[in-house]
Amino acid sequence: MLLENKVAVVYGAAGPIGTAAARAFAREGARLFLAGRTRDKLDDLAADLPGAESAEVDALDEAAVDAFTASVAERAGRIDISFNVIGVQDVQRPLGEITAAEFLRPIEVATRTQFLTTRAAVRHMVPRRSGVILMFGGGGPQTAPGLGGFKVALDAMEGMRRQWACEFGPYGIRVVTLVTGGIPESIPDGFAPKDEIAAAIAESGLLKRAATLADVGNVAAFTASDLAGSMTSATVNLSCGAIVDH
Repeated sequence: MLLENKVAVVYGAAGPIGTAAARAFAREGARLFLAGRTRDKLDDLAADLPGAESAEVDALDEAAVDAFTASVAERAGRIDISFNVIGVQDVQRPLGEITAAEFLRPIEVATRTQFLTTRAAVRHMVPRRSGVILMFGGGGPQTAPGLGGFKVALDAMEGMRRQWACEFGPYGIRVVTLVTGGIPESIPDGFAPKDEIAAAIAESGLLKRAATLADVGNVAAFTASDLAGSMTSATVNLSCGAIVDH
């Protein structure tokens, strides 16, 4: 029970990554507050996790994020973990083939939502002088063609992670990014090249396999726990060796 008596907020909990994290957090004893824009899926997930609560929240809406976070802190008495795994609305095509709006969208969505959800959480963590902010994605030196603004958005999140960790470390708040080389299980079943992408992800890793959703949940739970209490302003690499020298 790594997260016993901890209060965790997960944004984008209805998606595959968010669901995996929520299930792992619940298994380890956390009290969960699930946020996202797909209320039916959130409610179904909350019903399956003891004590979990769900709320429809647009993470791009400053007032909505602040109100939701304040409500969680008031009802639970604290916020220990905040994990934002919402989709960033990226268009993955070569830069020469996309519009400026398509390029900027994932950068704007990632940076705005990560800023809003993190700021809202740390306001309630500072008085307790403890807390964990988890991000998902990560940058690193490698890239590939055809990603549009997606990789730039991940790099921007890494810069934000360093800045938050620098400014709020003195208050006992840790900030960590989970980095993967891709999670084949998160690719929609109807997406035609899913098998080809999954094979490429597995082949690119030194372990010759891809991380699973269960891997993500397990590592997220450990990283959010007191066992990882000395870890901040860092990335945790779940890429099975696809991303090296990070």
